[in-house]
Amino acid sequence: MRLSRTTHQYKRKPKDDSDVQEALTSLTAKHPSIGYWQCCYRLWNKGNSWNHKRIYRVYTEMKLNIRRRAKKRLPERVKQPLSVPTALNQVWSIDFMNDSLTDGRRIRLLNIIDDYNRESLAIEVDTSLPSLRVIRVLERLIAERGCPANIRCDNGPEFISHILEQWCSHESRRINLQFIQPGRPMQNAYIERKNGSMRRELLNAYLFTSLKEVRELSEEWRVDYNTERPHKSLGYLSPLDYAARHCGSVALSTPARGNPTKIAAQPVVDKAVQKQKSITFENSN
Repeated sequence: MRLSRTTHQYKRKPKDDSDVQEALTSLTAKHPSIGYWQCCYRLWNKGNSWNHKRIYRVYTEMKLNIRRRAKKRLPERVKQPLSVPTALNQVWSIDFMNDSLTDGRRIRLLNIIDDYNRESLAIEVDTSLPSLRVIRVLERLIAERGCPANIRCDNGPEFISHILEQWCSHESRRINLQFIQPGRPMQNAYIERKNGSMRRELLNAYLFTSLKEVRELSEEWRVDYNTERPHKSLGYLSPLDYAARHCGSVALSTPARGNPTKIAAQPVVDKAVQKQKSITFENSN
């Protein structure tokens, strides 16, 4: 039998990693958020001469690995010029705002407007507003006003969820979701302008002690915004006055049961192209 005597006589020595385990336990107990390489250099700086492979083996055996949250990849968003709606319910814009109560609790506000006349359709207030809550608010508005052809929004988790996508693509609605490019809030300029006004005139002007107080003052501000507040972009008319002049005698705040549920998609108008065309036409004259 061809076998080395040393191999035959070899007896496996169990590895004693108790000193490494104790050092890692005390280190991670004091600094729970540091990772493997931080542990290595901290141990080496204290005079320990353990090999990095040994430290990593003990580190993984103790299951000290910190799980990294992978960045969610968004599909590529095609840049679209800010469209100019020509009728009601062509484009709705939705967005979230954040604030806090006097006791430190965080609150969220869901804003929805009609881009045609800048009317504030709803301001939903709560500590949490998931996708199902967004859908519930949209269903209430659709029952009152009819179905929009398009909804413009950012890439927030409530808007990119499959639940909202499936709800919008249902045969009875066929709503087109228009996502802006990440980090480009100016592509949702209509509602960002409204958010700025609401921040200055309401959220920064008052200290809120309860959700009930926020809801009452938000609804009061919304009614004033739609009925009394003059808008420069609307010729210094309120949203309801603008709609009454340009859309007949239909009041926006009343149920639009007579409106068709399907509306043609809005024409996309590039303001820069329009301006260039007008300049060329003037020069030709």
